[in-house]
Amino acid sequence: MSSTTTVTQTSTITAENVLRLFPEVNTTLIGGARNATSSNNDLEGYDEEQIRLMDEMCIVLDEHDVPIGSASKKVCHLMENIDQGLLHRAFSVFLFDSKNRLLLQQRATEKITFPDMWTNTCCSHPLGIPGETGVGLDASVQGVRRAAQRKLDHELGIKAPQVPLDKFQFLTRIHYKSASNGKWGEHEIDYILFIRADVDVDVNPNEVQDTRYVSASELKSMFEDKSLKFTPWFKLICESMLYEWWDHLDSGLEKYTGEKEIRRML
Repeated sequence: MSSTTTVTQTSTITAENVLRLFPEVNTTLIGGARNATSSNNDLEGYDEEQIRLMDEMCIVLDEHDVPIGSASKKVCHLMENIDQGLLHRAFSVFLFDSKNRLLLQQRATEKITFPDMWTNTCCSHPLGIPGETGVGLDASVQGVRRAAQRKLDHELGIKAPQVPLDKFQFLTRIHYKSASNGKWGEHEIDYILFIRADVDVDVNPNEVQDTRYVSASELKSMFEDKSLKFTPWFKLICESMLYEWWDHLDSGLEKYTGEKEIRRML
């Protein structure tokens, strides 16, 4: 299982120096195109559909979660860029059913980063497209809600009417960094969203190989099973905050929502 790693970044990434450090970043947030200055050999041998998705344009951030541009998913997830401090926006959805069970997914073998690992319901990125960007916390939360709705459909076949935008509860943001292998990794400011809904699941096998609803005690038992692997961000959230939030699903969760400070978990 991959563990969270701490890497000393060589520079603080700002709007002023981002292009000098990362020529493949677009200073435009919406409508930016992939700048193919790095080698395409990085993706050789991977699944064709997953390679296509690496062209999606993620939101590049400064350390305060202010958008300063956009770059391809590939550029944002190469460890050579992460080691220099390149940071992007992400979200993690925790979907609970009416029995307070959490829906987990096991990532597909075809995934380029963190394949075959169990994780929370849906983890992905808002993109540099209309409706998913945002400057300031309120606008950014609304952007990740729209992205979450889009990806729940793409990965799990959960349709938007079953997960209305106003039902997603924003709890907090975590800033973390982790390596998947020697080439790929994550360096994200990750928006944590809770939603309670009974949904119909129809998985996309190119994204998800298995799903499972679990109680808190069942999830703890899964972590004790050495044959199972978990994404590092999911493990971080479980070890620090998840079970306390889970205990308050029926009453008192509101005191944990809307946190303004970024939790640095580096």
